[in-house]
Amino acid sequence: MSILRFDNVCKGFGEGVHRTEVLKNINLDVQEGEFLVLLGFSGTGKTTLINLMAGLDAPSQGSVTFKGNPITGPGPERGVIFQSYSLMPWLTVEGNVRLALDSVFPSMPKAEKVATVAKYVNMVGLSHAAHRRPAELSGGMRQRVNVARALAMSPEVLLLDEPLSALDALTRANLADEIEQIWEQDKKTCVLITNDVDEAIILADRIVALNPDGTLGDEFKVTIPRPRERSAMNNDDTFKALRAKVTKYLMDVGIEGRVEGTRLLPNVTPIHSVPAVVAEASGSTRTDKFLEFSQLHKIYPTPKGPLTVVEDFDLKVDKGEFISLIGHSGCGKSTVLTMAAGLNDVSKGVINLDGRGVLGADPERAVVFQSPNLFPWLTAKENVAIGVDKVYPRASQAERQDVVEYYLERVGLADAMDRGAADMSNGMKQRVGIARAFALSPKLLLLDEPFGMLDSLTRWELQEVLMEVWSRTKVTAICVTHDVDEAILLADRVVMMTNGPQATIGKITKVDLPRPRTRKALLEHPDYYAYRQEVLDFLEEYEHGAKPKPKADQSPKPIAAE
Repeated sequence: MSILRFDNVCKGFGEGVHRTEVLKNINLDVQEGEFLVLLGFSGTGKTTLINLMAGLDAPSQGSVTFKGNPITGPGPERGVIFQSYSLMPWLTVEGNVRLALDSVFPSMPKAEKVATVAKYVNMVGLSHAAHRRPAELSGGMRQRVNVARALAMSPEVLLLDEPLSALDALTRANLADEIEQIWEQDKKTCVLITNDVDEAIILADRIVALNPDGTLGDEFKVTIPRPRERSAMNNDDTFKALRAKVTKYLMDVGIEGRVEGTRLLPNVTPIHSVPAVVAEASGSTRTDKFLEFSQLHKIYPTPKGPLTVVEDFDLKVDKGEFISLIGHSGCGKSTVLTMAAGLNDVSKGVINLDGRGVLGADPERAVVFQSPNLFPWLTAKENVAIGVDKVYPRASQAERQDVVEYYLERVGLADAMDRGAADMSNGMKQRVGIARAFALSPKLLLLDEPFGMLDSLTRWELQEVLMEVWSRTKVTAICVTHDVDEAILLADRVVMMTNGPQATIGKITKVDLPRPRTRKALLEHPDYYAYRQEVLDFLEEYEHGAKPKPKADQSPKPIAAE
């Protein structure tokens, strides 16, 4: 039986030439008891769609009905959980849940309200924190309060608008599993909007793609038996086939080749390159052990005494090698990266790059952060040029300009070089950040979750842009990430860190997959899921704060032949 229905729905905003059509000709039936996932990315109208279901927006054309009746506004039969937590900061966990009951069931007896609040607070695993206020909760715990509050209103339909996207990977996976368990218990109708393919397949009975032009795309039935245990899915052929099919569809409709043609990089020398006479006298430059972390420690003073965040971090990286650094939140990944960048002092041990100790920041070590930190009043070209002018002092102005334009073209910004940073999307800003880092011609490229703030489709696209540019430069690189697929896609070796404090290397996996790599090609490679399983097994072992004995083989490993 259909519980929610869209009939030829269109929704636009603005008037005349300024009007934007966000949703076009949407026809959709949501069945009672179904778990429907709408898989969409930035700009596909997914939030507008959920707002129409919630009654927070009205269609410009067509009708949206609930059990055959037009939706004219919000109602308690449709509980909504948004990405942001929107909790009352002065109320406790219990108080925030009780607030929903008071508004929807004002005549409910006090004892019944107390029991109902306790039931749903317990259901989301927050009984131990029932008397805490939001400021005392983690992001995952605050989102659990949102779930409990929505459930306490006893809605017939639960509408979830990317409720997990602001959470770290582990918290996101755990809360997604809890949402599935709650759905199994109550068999409520659920509509989830997400940009995560794995999350969609784990949770859905049916997946409907949202196209970039505001129309509904292909529909995918999920026939995998429940419960769908995440680590088991990695070895499930049906899961792997569906994952590849959905990913391919989304990439085909959403990603167009935007990397430009074959402009040559100018033959100019940055200030930190090895002088030609030195290279000739020595016969060759260093290639093995190009970057060395030896007995690296980071210790912070605290009122309770010294806190060792990272200890005995030992790693040898060859020239041109790409390392992915992965681990749970708080394991010291970014701490290691900022020490390598010279932005964070080493407490004990040493970092050597190309035979010299790392002391302070230097353009020979370029960093791309999660937020690219552009000057908003400058254009893309001007933002990249700032570093280039300093790094190539002997080059002519025309040569420097060629360097800037070459890398902006490589990251797909040939048509936006003169656009101001303030007018760019997050994805475009990060492209400028990547171009700026490569344009410095660094000895070492350091990437700290560079795609963490982007939606999945933009992240996929920029990963391939990064790989394309890296393949031309072969700069030595370290990328901090929490994304298993990203780690394997990018790396020659995946370095896994144990939990903090006193975090260190727990395991190193050499990724012997052919380059150049694309996401679609890797999903079809017979060895890909074996590498994925290695990393997932390690992360699962450390999931609950355990600190097993490290198993790393710390000896230097050769890079696979390209």
